[in-house]
Amino acid sequence: MEEEQEQEHHEQKCNHHHPSIILHHGKLPKRIILVRHGESEGNLDKAAYATIPDNKIPLTPLGISQARSTGARLYDLISRHSSPNWRVYFYVSPYERTRSTLREIGRSFSKRRIIGVREESRVREQDFGNFQVEESMPAIKEARERFGRFFYRFPEGESAADVFDRVSSFLESLWRDIDFNRLHSDPAEDLNLIIISHGLTCRVFLMKWFKWTVEQFERLNNLGNCEIRVMELGHGGEYSLAVYHTVEELQEWGLSQEMIEDQKWRVQATRGAWNEHCPWYLDEFFDNLLETSEDEDKPLDEEEHISLSETSNNEDNFDDEQ
Repeated sequence: MEEEQEQEHHEQKCNHHHPSIILHHGKLPKRIILVRHGESEGNLDKAAYATIPDNKIPLTPLGISQARSTGARLYDLISRHSSPNWRVYFYVSPYERTRSTLREIGRSFSKRRIIGVREESRVREQDFGNFQVEESMPAIKEARERFGRFFYRFPEGESAADVFDRVSSFLESLWRDIDFNRLHSDPAEDLNLIIISHGLTCRVFLMKWFKWTVEQFERLNNLGNCEIRVMELGHGGEYSLAVYHTVEELQEWGLSQEMIEDQKWRVQATRGAWNEHCPWYLDEFFDNLLETSEDEDKPLDEEEHISLSETSNNEDNFDDEQ
């Protein structure tokens, strides 16, 4: 772990001095696919969390079957809409239920198609504390609804905001994996990243990626067991949920009409472009912003020019002293 952190630090220094190398070493993945684990014993019986550590909760027989079906679905999705030489790379939460889901999904892929797998603890389940006391959980979850799903922190556990922080860290590493081709993908092949995780973690991942607000996050519905979210590269280089998924699906997941319009825009958007019609990038935070003001249109008089020049010189002198 220390070696990886040192390597990332070195690469960050390289990026600082040589910005032209950013995003030129690795080809962008065609898809980033989020998968929630199959049905677990905890989904079936909440009492399991009182006696079994959360990370060791296994899949049910139905969960195993769900995972196998999802593997077939993913294979069909990727093989039918990719170049002949497509490949996959998996990231997986270290929990038993996610690793078992990966194992069953993997049955649909030949070894030739799989570049590799990385266990990634930053995409693990939200920490609800250690063993959960079954009798107290209804009151705790009721308090979460009143406090807000994003900021409420479980006793001895995490809030969704805590999960957001570690998912943000994971995304930084993910981009470095792509930039420096740590995934060892061939630019001639369509690369598909599949992240097998948990319901809340997947929603937080999407929130971070698409810059959704806390209010928008709290409107989202959870993924069902083995449900998927496909972020596919659009024509201009931006990822969108609207390439693979229908508007009806996006509505079912809790996306507002404005969020859906943004996903549609991303299908054609040039990478790094700014969606001026996206209200949560600007307008949502202000009331009745003017397009221009009289001060902006008024030219500076000579005294104002002199004053600004003196201020700039004083700041330069201060920087020199530091």
